[in-house]
Amino acid sequence: MNPSDASIHAWKTMAVRSGMCLLLGTLGWALASRWPTVSTAAFMFAFLFGGWDLTREVWIDLRRLRFDTHFLMILVVPGSVAVGALGEAALLLFLFSASSAMESFAAGRTRREIDALLKSAPKTARLLVGDSESVVAVETLKPGDVIRVTAGELAPVDLLVLRGQSACDESSLTGESEAVPKAPSDSVMGGTLNLWGVLEGRVLRPVGDSALHRILNLINEARHLKSPSQRLTDRFGTTYTVLVLSACLITFLYQWHWAGRPPFFDKGDEFSAFYRAMTLLVVLSPCALVLSVPSAILSAIASGARRGILFRGGAAIENLAGIQVVAFDKTGTLTEGRLILERIEVLAGTEIEASEAASALARVSNHPVSRSIARWADSWGILAEMVEGTETVAGQGLSGQWRGRQMFLGNRDFVSHLSGLPSVPLPPPVEKASETWIAGPGLLARLVLKDALRASSKAIVGQLRAAGLRTVMLTGDRLAPAQEMAAAAGVDEVRAALKPEDKVAAIREFQRQGHGVAMIGDGVNDAPCLVAADVGIAMGARGSDAAIEQAEVVLINDRLENFLVARELSVQSRRIIRQNIALSLGTILVMAVVSLTLSRLHLSVGVAVHEGSTVLVVLNSLRLLRVRAVVPG
Repeated sequence: MNPSDASIHAWKTMAVRSGMCLLLGTLGWALASRWPTVSTAAFMFAFLFGGWDLTREVWIDLRRLRFDTHFLMILVVPGSVAVGALGEAALLLFLFSASSAMESFAAGRTRREIDALLKSAPKTARLLVGDSESVVAVETLKPGDVIRVTAGELAPVDLLVLRGQSACDESSLTGESEAVPKAPSDSVMGGTLNLWGVLEGRVLRPVGDSALHRILNLINEARHLKSPSQRLTDRFGTTYTVLVLSACLITFLYQWHWAGRPPFFDKGDEFSAFYRAMTLLVVLSPCALVLSVPSAILSAIASGARRGILFRGGAAIENLAGIQVVAFDKTGTLTEGRLILERIEVLAGTEIEASEAASALARVSNHPVSRSIARWADSWGILAEMVEGTETVAGQGLSGQWRGRQMFLGNRDFVSHLSGLPSVPLPPPVEKASETWIAGPGLLARLVLKDALRASSKAIVGQLRAAGLRTVMLTGDRLAPAQEMAAAAGVDEVRAALKPEDKVAAIREFQRQGHGVAMIGDGVNDAPCLVAADVGIAMGARGSDAAIEQAEVVLINDRLENFLVARELSVQSRRIIRQNIALSLGTILVMAVVSLTLSRLHLSVGVAVHEGSTVLVVLNSLRLLRVRAVVPG
């Protein structure tokens, strides 16, 4: 049975057991006066159905020498039976099993949605070798293989389009409702639907590392990485259990020795000391408190996944709600990341040679500048050539052997220090545009590119500023084009010409000032600052693997406006967690006082209030599945 089916089976089984517990408990209650033996048997079977999962969890904990709130709950059942409160014990187990089924249902929603995509993923692919086509298993595909995806087919793996034009439906992965155009040099995510054209592309990575599988892996990590609040509630479990048991023992001794109540059996209208201790045990059991954080975190993860937002654990959700500074990379984040090559300025060699060398090196990189050069080369019919021994320097450029010569593609500092440039004076940097250099033996040229601001960037930055957040651009680009883009987007502050270590230093500076920092980026050079920030956010599963691996939040569909949704989810999650904790603690305190002060408090009342608060906590957390954020259209 796969994990998704197991998840469905688990909560349905819990629900059936809970229903059987309710049915048998009701039957036992109804038959108590006329057929006590049959009633007792019905209650025993109700205990079996309702307490099955609880007993199993407690047994596992005891084998690990761990005592938590489930241990308290299991003690209430024999205690209730001992005082003759079989109906109350059945009610407790029914409500507990029902709330457990609800929790299991909420926790499994994300897994089921993503696993549904895995089931629909193609199992075979059309492999092209020369002019021949053969159908092979997707598991046999290797990076560099060329495959064909026809209209109506799902891309089996992540591809880089070599030939053909089409549009792909990426809604199953990213939530993007509109078809996304695809042309040579564009990437196609595995699991997305090719709508009309025929695409031929180079396999970028094995099927196990495709965007679809990476999404599932990120969600699996998120489900097991706990938030600070959740770790706190987990740590206090054993201590709290000991304190509750001690309080119940003291209550029993006080009611028996000092208050003069009967020890174990009620006398007339007077409850026994043991009965009152059991009632206190029920109301002090913090099931609702323990569920306050994980139920909200799991609901937020599920809600985000449905909208193309992946949270890597509860810490990211909680930390994002507390940020004061939002730092943006420029290229591919605030801008479209689709630079247009305006011109090539040749200082040594020929323009044709510069074009061919630049396009060859650019095709082996996923950097936005490289992708733009590759698209330009495809539009001019420049064929892809083999480059060997490629090496990337984050934030600087890359090098490799092309036609037997060591070539360098990157910024001017990179190529001037490493390439052994010809003795040609370099022109001053271009204003309000980006430049990259291609250099090697007998060759030197500058490629001038311009980018466009994302249509939504200005509105998004405006909303962040209206919320009181400070916005900063951290970019490796030069100051003039960076300032132009920042002014157009409305960003508060610009720091340009930064190397990766400079970006990290800037983030550390903000943190020393007492600010929580969120960093949004998509490139290899952004990975160090994504780690340094309080919350690292990567733009898209199509971004660099390094950025995605280090990010705590991934915006799958490259839509910057989803950052607003992610932040709204985190703010709402924090609010709901606080509401849950307040409700849980308030219920415990009020019921504890009532239990100790009232002469008669039925155990059934304590059970109903205790489990009722647990159900309310779960339902309150499920509201996160319906969170809406106002985003620019």
